[in-house]
Amino acid sequence: MALDKLLENEAQSEIERIRAEAKGRADKIVADAQERAQTLLESRTRALESQRQAGLVRAKSAADLEMNAAQLSASESGLTQVYGLVNEYLGGITTAPEYRDILARLVVEARQAVPNAEAVEVNPADLGLGRILVQDIPVRENANITGGVRVIAQGGKSGITNTLAGRLERVKADLAPQINRLLAE
Repeated sequence: MALDKLLENEAQSEIERIRAEAKGRADKIVADAQERAQTLLESRTRALESQRQAGLVRAKSAADLEMNAAQLSASESGLTQVYGLVNEYLGGITTAPEYRDILARLVVEARQAVPNAEAVEVNPADLGLGRILVQDIPVRENANITGGVRVIAQGGKSGITNTLAGRLERVKADLAPQINRLLAE
């Protein structure tokens, strides 16, 4: 019986040792798995945070872009309205009493630019006034001229158009920042 006990004790010891070794390996496997899981979790958390930050930056950039586009659109709309009002005013200036002086200055400036002028063209409504202002060369009708004159030289191959609307077109780009500033106030 002593041999049985001895074998049983030895078997029991071996079982305990194997269990302890297995428990140690299991604990190591679990610890390694938990460490990998924690590392993966932290990595995913950092990746998600990076994505969130990138999304916020994109959203802010998109919002800034949209705001700038809205401001630009409002600015362009305001400029269009201002220029529309100015063109409307210029369209009616031909009936103003000071139009005679304005047309006279436009004729003088255009003739200075084209010293060998052969003819002056004006709107049909301005023909009488044009003939009063210009007596040394022919004055002709041109329905395409409004609020100004066209001076012709070299048989019509050369000339200059000097109108109020044309002058406005030439200074639009220079006036735009000032008009925008006034509209923003």
